[in-house]
Amino acid sequence: MGTIFEDSAIGLDKWLPALWLLVNCRNGISSYELARSLGVTQKSAWFMLARLRLALHIEAGEKFDGHVEADETFIGGKARNMHGAKRKRLGISQSRSMIGKVAVMGLLQRHRKDEGTSQVRFKVIANRKKHQLESVITENVTLGANIYTDALKSYDRMGERGYAHAVIDHAEAYVDGAIHTNGLENFWSLLKRALKGTYVSVEPFHLFRYLDEQMYRFNNRKMTDTARFFASLSGVLGKRLTYTALTGAGEPQTC
Repeated sequence: MGTIFEDSAIGLDKWLPALWLLVNCRNGISSYELARSLGVTQKSAWFMLARLRLALHIEAGEKFDGHVEADETFIGGKARNMHGAKRKRLGISQSRSMIGKVAVMGLLQRHRKDEGTSQVRFKVIANRKKHQLESVITENVTLGANIYTDALKSYDRMGERGYAHAVIDHAEAYVDGAIHTNGLENFWSLLKRALKGTYVSVEPFHLFRYLDEQMYRFNNRKMTDTARFFASLSGVLGKRLTYTALTGAGEPQTC
């Protein structure tokens, strides 16, 4: 009672191995692979993974400070690989269209020398306009921190907002001393490799769950497998996700 396992007909002898695999498989684990490993149906495995990702969700704590990278990316299938009927339904007329993709903004706090590891946070955003990106930064980064971005015009006012803003123009170079966004670029590569290679297809309204999963593994990558597993158990309390809510027929329930 009072956990993500509530009302489940599946025993802890399957739930706990599922959680172990989710937090310790570097590129994640698909519902088909989990179903084969645990001896459950693919539908049950998919529901289990969604509930376990809820356990990995962590509310933002203290704001980032020091040296912080900010970048954004688009996630979704390539238009040229879509069926003609789907392109027509989405109104896509060119192979490099952004229609149907989801914009995600990321922040990475670089680790200080000999102190911890770099940490990331993400938010699904509606667009890349100034007010969208600025609000994410002001909500998550302390004033006076060093902000590193690419040359996107939407970041132009960060210096006026009280940050030490430095820009790297990717048309000229990718690194200029400490000025770069390579930490986040590395994470985008890991994320998209997992989405494309392990999960193959992710609906936009479920994307934030996969971001929570990837963020948890990345932020705790220096832990041992056992420590990472036990740390994830603290997130199972006070949360509940029903199948009705997961499939969009109702609102998520919390204990």
